[in-house]
Amino acid sequence: MRYLLTGAVKAGKSHRALQIARAEFPLNRIFIATAEIFDSEMEERIAKHRAERKGPDGSDDFITIEEPIELDKAVTDALARFPGEEKPGIIIDCIPMWVNNMLYHDREADLYKILEKTITALPEDTVIVTNEIGWGNIPYDELSRRYNRLVAEVNIRLAAAVDRVELLVTGIPVRIK
Repeated sequence: MRYLLTGAVKAGKSHRALQIARAEFPLNRIFIATAEIFDSEMEERIAKHRAERKGPDGSDDFITIEEPIELDKAVTDALARFPGEEKPGIIIDCIPMWVNNMLYHDREADLYKILEKTITALPEDTVIVTNEIGWGNIPYDELSRRYNRLVAEVNIRLAAAVDRVELLVTGIPVRIK
């Protein structure tokens, strides 16, 4: 089943994605991480997420692919790792960071092309993590407003392409679709 998990920052979306993957995906599990380390806070956050992907024995439960821009290629590369075998389950974490990277690296013109190729390539077992960022104030600056609009548009397209959408509120998943 394809899932989209949304909610506020630190609402438990990444933890929920791991729960779903461990319960529902075959042993071939791929984690596509979109974050890049820009500062010490982000470095700590990434280290915490890496630790959460380890199993009880300390081994990795997921093959991690770090890809800040080319999500479509990351998905197709992940699937190519298992030719002729059962397709892997994939987590993509997270969409707002990917949109941020597209803007930061001046790749906004490629965003929808990469998004559509990503959606087309998604395997049956997929969990996508995003943020519901439209519940705050309207930002003062144009770049922040454009970022919010892009994340919202990407979220709408992803929600239409998946089987299930869950909103996480204080770590509790609420089924939307």
